[in-house]
Amino acid sequence: MDVLNTKSQLESARNVHDLSSLDRLREAAYSKDDKALKEAAQQFEAIFVQMMLKSMRQAQDAMEDKDSPFNSEEVKFYRDMHDKQLAQDLSSSGGVGLADIIVQQLGQHKIEDYIPASVARSDGNLSSLNWQRQQQTAQAQATADVLTDDTVRQAFKTAAFANPQEFVERLYPAAQQAAAQLGISPDALLAQAAVETGWGQYVIHNGNGTSANNLFGIKANSQWQGESATVKTLEFDGNVARPQKAAFRAYESLEHGFSDYVKFIQEQDRYRNAVDQASDPDAYFKALQEAGYATDPQYADKVMAVFNSETFRSFLP
Repeated sequence: MDVLNTKSQLESARNVHDLSSLDRLREAAYSKDDKALKEAAQQFEAIFVQMMLKSMRQAQDAMEDKDSPFNSEEVKFYRDMHDKQLAQDLSSSGGVGLADIIVQQLGQHKIEDYIPASVARSDGNLSSLNWQRQQQTAQAQATADVLTDDTVRQAFKTAAFANPQEFVERLYPAAQQAAAQLGISPDALLAQAAVETGWGQYVIHNGNGTSANNLFGIKANSQWQGESATVKTLEFDGNVARPQKAAFRAYESLEHGFSDYVKFIQEQDRYRNAVDQASDPDAYFKALQEAGYATDPQYADKVMAVFNSETFRSFLP
């Protein structure tokens, strides 16, 4: 009976001229029915298509013949009604694909190779942090990253700190020592580590569950002779983030991770310009980005957004 009721609500909502349809659609969506979510997405797509049609009509009206009987207000009224229903029908029959993307974004089912926009290194935005959801996401990501081959467990990412304040308090002493060697503010190093690890919620862990203590996303290249951990990561091709697996350096301690970061930056010629400007965090991170430290085109801006935020400042000793 509930299924039939929901179906009736969705069928009614398809008529764009039914003014009560959106309320019924909202009630159906609250039932967490996949059909209701799809219908809501189609309604949104219909609104989008309607806006495009309206813009096209307005461009056409600018060149209209004022004396033509086809340009009367009555004709435009019925034309707009037709466009609204046309947008609704187009969305219901396949549309432009926007509805499918919305369903993928909001649905509860895992879709292979689909990555929501929220994953792409957006954790530097303090105002959007939801720690309960991040914990759940981290657990889900860890489960997805873990591959089993008999008794061998691969590396994964999970939380290493309870919250941003603990993240800052625990790392600040090590950041001070590393910053003194590099000639940069320890606050700047903590801001970079926050962006790299989502405030410690996505720290690389070895297969045995111990932290790799890699807070700066440094990969294990051919020059690295120590331990490494291979996990999924996102690399940008222009403005497009693409998933791939990469090997990252693993350290014995957080202090070792910080000191290797300093060594990594100081010993490579391509980062010489950044080192020369270390006293200016903004110039330093821009130079790092230009030298290819990160593929994210907004990397420097994200680090500085954290560095300059009042919330971050409130965590500092």
